[in-house]
Order: sequence, then C-alpha cells, then structure tokens
Amino acid sequence: MDEKNLLLRHLPKVDECLAMLNRRGLSQPAVLLKHVVQQVIEEERARILAGEAASGHKTPEQWEDLFAKRFAERMRGNFRRVINGTGVVIHTNLGRSILSKTTSDALVQAAGYYSNLEFDLDSGKRGSRYSLVEDLLCLLTGAEAGLVVNNNAAAVLICLDTLTHGREAIVSRGQLVEIGGSFRIPDVMAKSGARLVEVGATNRTHLYDYERAINEQTALLLRVHTSNFRMIGFTSEVSAEEMVSLARKHGLTTMEDLGSGSLVDFSPFGFPKEPTVQEIVRAGVDVVTFSGDKLLGGPQAGIIVGKKEIVAAIKKNPLNRALRIDKFTLAALESVLRDYLDTDQALTRVPTLAMLTVPLDVLKKRARRLLGRLRPRLAGSCTVSLERTLSRVGGGALPEFNIDSWAVVLAPQAMTVNTLEKRLRQLFIPVIGRIENDRFLLDVRTIQDCELAEVAQLLGDFFAGGER
Repeated sequence: MDEKNLLLRHLPKVDECLAMLNRRGLSQPAVLLKHVVQQVIEEERARILAGEAASGHKTPEQWEDLFAKRFAERMRGNFRRVINGTGVVIHTNLGRSILSKTTSDALVQAAGYYSNLEFDLDSGKRGSRYSLVEDLLCLLTGAEAGLVVNNNAAAVLICLDTLTHGREAIVSRGQLVEIGGSFRIPDVMAKSGARLVEVGATNRTHLYDYERAINEQTALLLRVHTSNFRMIGFTSEVSAEEMVSLARKHGLTTMEDLGSGSLVDFSPFGFPKEPTVQEIVRAGVDVVTFSGDKLLGGPQAGIIVGKKEIVAAIKKNPLNRALRIDKFTLAALESVLRDYLDTDQALTRVPTLAMLTVPLDVLKKRARRLLGRLRPRLAGSCTVSLERTLSRVGGGALPEFNIDSWAVVLAPQAMTVNTLEKRLRQLFIPVIGRIENDRFLLDVRTIQDCELAEVAQLLGDFFAGGER
C-alpha cells in the first residue's frame, strides 16, 4: 500500500474525534465543534491527496490539539478589536473614527435599555427619530433643518433622487471622482434618476460653463468635494457663492457634497484650509451632505443639512425608510455633536480631533514610554528605536497632507520584517503597523495612552515565544 493510501486510512472518524474532545471538556456548541472536526479532517485529506502531508500519521493527541486550536479560533469573534499603529487616524479598513468613553457609554445605554427612539415624551404620541439630533445639527451648522441617513453615499443618493429625478444636474467634470469602495459620483447620480450634465474641462471649470448648460430640464447645480483626489497647476473651480448666485438667477436648487465634512477649521493647527460645513451653509447652498465618521469623528452616518422646505421633501422620500439610521447611530451621533457645542472641548474629547491636533512633543513622550516598556522585553530578539515619521489623516481627507509624528521602530533579528508584520496581525489582539525601509513602524499618534502597556505585553509575549 502506498504512503498516500496509508495516510488516508489513518484519518480519524468524526464521531471518535467528538468523543475525544468531549472527554477534554469541549462539547459546546456542538454544531460548531462538529464543523471544525470535519473541516480539519478534510483539509488534511486534501493535503495528503496533493502530496503535501508529511510522512507518518498524527497521534490522537496531535489531532486533539489541532481540533482544540481551530475550535478556539472559531469561538473567537470575527469582528475584533485591533491596535492601530499605522499612524492613519481615520483608517477606513480599521473602522474609521473611534469614539470617546462618553459616547461609548451612550451606546451601552441605548443597547441595554428602552429609549424614546420614536416616542414624544411631551405628547405621549409617536415621535420622529430625526428630531433627537436635528436641533443640534441646526445649532452647529447654521442650517434651517437636518436629516441623518446611514452614510454619505446614501445622503447623496436620496438628495439627488428627491431634487432631480428625471431631470438634469449640472456638475463640473473635474469633480466626477471615484473614492474608496468604487463609489463613483456619476454612478450614484444615474441610480438616483438624475441626468448628469458635465461642464468645463477636467482641470478648469468656469461660471459660464454652468450658465451655458442651464435649460428647462435643469433642476440642480451640484458641487462635489473631491475627497482623496487633488489637481494642481493650471486649475480653477466655481466657488459656492458663485454657484448660489447663478442658481438664484435661474430659480434652481444648489447642493454640495462635502464628503468628509468638518465642523472645525483645522488650519490654525497647520493643516491646509478646507471649507467647513458652516461656511458652505453661510454661502447659501440649499442642501449640504457630509459623513459622520470622518473628520466629524462620530459614527457612520450621512448627514444632510439645508433649507427647511428642501430637507422636508427629502424626509418624505420613500427611500428614507430604507436608508434610516438606528438607535445606536443616533445615540453616538448626539453624544459627539454635544461635544461640538464647545470647540475647545471637542478638540480634547472627540478622539479623531485629539489625535489630529496632539502636539508633537506629546507624541515624542508617548513614543519614549513605549520604547522604555519594549526594550527590556525585546532585548536579544529585536532592535528597538525611536524615529520621526509622518502620519496621515485618512478617510479621503487632505490626501496630500502629512502630519509630523513619532514612531517606535522594530528591526527583528530572527525573522523578516514581513514575517513580523504578518505574525502581529495574527495575535489575539492584532497589532497593525506599517513597513518602511525594511523596518516595522508603530506610529504612536494612533496608539492610545491606555494601550501602551498592552502593546508592550503583546510584543513581549510574542518575541518570548519566538517565531510561531
């Protein structure tokens, strides 16, 4: 009998394996345990048939360890916390903006108790969920009315569907961008029923380009913030004020998709000047949309603010039912918006704002503390040092702007940097960093003070166990 057939004959039976695991104290949940056993056995069968299995069959103890390890992995949740050492503050792949303790507590309360989600406490009758944050949105932005849907793409979609369905929307050719996740403005416009009219050249659009395109089918003049795309050199765009003036001349509606959207002017902190939501509202734009989980620093949401009659029409759109937010988004968003009632308070209490504006000397001290914890734990297995580095805003905001920061640099001695990066992603609490010049960097801008001891413990345990 050849080796393949011999190995196949020694594959264990599922029932015997389950009995063995039961004796070890592993029996629940039974459906997952059985699936794990079948999966591991089938994987081993496939390796044998492919000629990849090592010579000799596994002992019962080896099989038991394999099953137990896989079972533990499957019992661990798929949605997991990670430590962000990339230096990208609004990291789309890592969940974008994180929330403060106060906001997290609001989420816990929304989850654990009944609430007045759609119950008017004054009248004792059914209320509107949107009223719970609309007054705050109006107060903070200067708009007449507000509405929140589940993300900014949804906000753009429902606004266009309400205001332009079957009619024309004029937009600058240079603003027809694609952002992350293949989100393309022309595709969203087509889905909304709006008929796209492109004006201008890719790099330059003038007011007369809009005016020449206006006809009896025109419903909307649209401006789109280009998010993670920039043009430099010989360029020009029509301002919000100019667009509003032209629209009023012809009795048209104006809309601006701000993308990230911010309630704070970051230019005093050395960032390039970007329009705030308040500035666009003051310019007279009829309806403005922006994200909740980017520069605002809140939960995923698409925020719509603007003229009362226009927002009222959007609220009545049947799409609103499909795109509405739940109680968790409302609870988190209200908490974050209340922080913005005092800008100085927001800069310290909203984690995204705090991370973006933290002084460089504070980051250096944080990096030194992490270095001090790591050096004795990693001695002999990894060289550890400090280095000035550059962080990024992320989330499509200010794509060309780098922020000075500090990082702890790891140079492992017994494995490649790529292996280290992969292994740290596989830890019980994954540590995510970045590779530069064949070294592994942990940018402390996105590592919280409360995580420093944890990072040191995780890396210390990892290197103590060697390459796994």
